[in-house]
Amino acid sequence: MSELIRIRSLCKLFDLGHGQRVHAVDNISFDIAEREIVGLVGESGSGKSTLGKTLLGLHDKTSGEVQYRDEILPARYHSADYRRYARRMQMIFQDPYSSLNPRMTVGEIIAEGPRLHGMMTAAQAREASGEWLRRVGLHPDHMSRYPHEFSGGQRQRIGIARALILEPEFVVCDEPISALDVSVQAQVVNLLSELQESLGLTLLFIAHDLSMVRYVSDRMAVMYLGALVEIGPVDAVYFQPRHPYTQVLVASNPEPDPQSERQRVSTSIRGEIPSPVNVPEGCRFAGRCPKAMDVCRRSTPTLKPVEDSLVACHLY
Repeated sequence: MSELIRIRSLCKLFDLGHGQRVHAVDNISFDIAEREIVGLVGESGSGKSTLGKTLLGLHDKTSGEVQYRDEILPARYHSADYRRYARRMQMIFQDPYSSLNPRMTVGEIIAEGPRLHGMMTAAQAREASGEWLRRVGLHPDHMSRYPHEFSGGQRQRIGIARALILEPEFVVCDEPISALDVSVQAQVVNLLSELQESLGLTLLFIAHDLSMVRYVSDRMAVMYLGALVEIGPVDAVYFQPRHPYTQVLVASNPEPDPQSERQRVSTSIRGEIPSPVNVPEGCRFAGRCPKAMDVCRRSTPTLKPVEDSLVACHLY
């Protein structure tokens, strides 16, 4: 498979003033192949959502580059850039309660993209909206209703239809199930998997639930404090994690079997996550790592091949 997205030394820093900056995404490099699903995991505040939004131009890039096929995407998007790239790259947002305009009907929400991009006439957009509602498991008659009339899972299906009606190649799924009931999460993930397969989509799937990421993804990438610490085939990262942070993250994932969960030894990471404003020198995980060495506090590790994965750790 050829690469669809190439990310090279990408940084996104937020300026707080007085010389302080938040290192939200710091020197990240990896590729995403066509029709691949890459799962992105990490603690809250690790920079996962910021990375996804920076890839799509919703945040300006501080440095580094993102390449879509043979095109290097602008560091700062203007209106013409959004029109050029929005059809090819879309986002499914985390919160289905705030990402849909409450003043618009469902039909208007889904048809807005094709209308703004001049893809269809108003009549064609309305017909396509009804078809997409059917594809995501809702009824075309729902087009005249408003978002508040739907449950969280139904709203997320509407968000999926809104993104995919534009026929994009690359979709960032920004924790699309975290705001949903557990009983609905599997339905939405199965829907995304079916649509990815039938449409040949490439997905960056951002989530907290490692088991769900393992279920849906081809590769898993792990972020810690704005940096990428490990990436590899999903089963290799899940069952044989190399980086100490990934090991603790996987060990802390709940077991689906209640008996096994009761017998499991509790695992937690010692200490507090450092401030993204004052990033420590060397490895960012060194202050919490049970295997930290002197070199870890002096030198920042880079991603190195370890069997099938890439790991940023001085142990290798």
